[in-house]
Amino acid sequence: MSDLRITEAFLYMDYLRMSECIQISFAVCRIGIYTCFRALCCKGPPPPRPEYDLVCIGLSGAGKTSLLSKLCGESPENVVSTTGAANIRKYWSRYYQGSQGVIFVLDSASSEEELETSRKELHSALHHPQLCTLPFLILANHQDKPAARSVQELFSDMMDSVIPFEFFLAKRLELFPIFPCHFTGDKGTMINPRSSIQKDLNSNPV
Repeated sequence: MSDLRITEAFLYMDYLRMSECIQISFAVCRIGIYTCFRALCCKGPPPPRPEYDLVCIGLSGAGKTSLLSKLCGESPENVVSTTGAANIRKYWSRYYQGSQGVIFVLDSASSEEELETSRKELHSALHHPQLCTLPFLILANHQDKPAARSVQELFSDMMDSVIPFEFFLAKRLELFPIFPCHFTGDKGTMINPRSSIQKDLNSNPV
């Protein structure tokens, strides 16, 4: 009789151990399924995109508003129009504080007089104490117009008035190439200015 009781006791202990193992196995399976479900269906929010403060300058009619609407994915009607009129350009420097990059828009089909003014304003911006260490994105807009100058012609024009001992200005102009672009209403083509200025910003931390 005692042997039977001992046998029953051992069987009961085996049953308890087996039940415990089954419970642990089920718990592990539940954890695994939950982990897989979260990985597949419950992805967290994407990391925030880096934000930079840029200043966009250029003469009137160069295409600054069209450029900003293109970069921001907004209709031109929803973008506050900027101006490069002569009586406003003297106030440009008020917007330089805190900028991390500069977009300078050239009208590649402008007159010789306007091109000379653009050259002076670009040189002034490259020399400005608050901008002289920042990356520049120089865009030659209106490339779709018959009178448009090529990028090579514009670069030559920008370098023409650099006197020999202005090594800093010459180096700055050589460092930032001119990119061609044009816009027609909401449409336009350009050589990916996002990646260009992003690369310059990453390589020139402020």
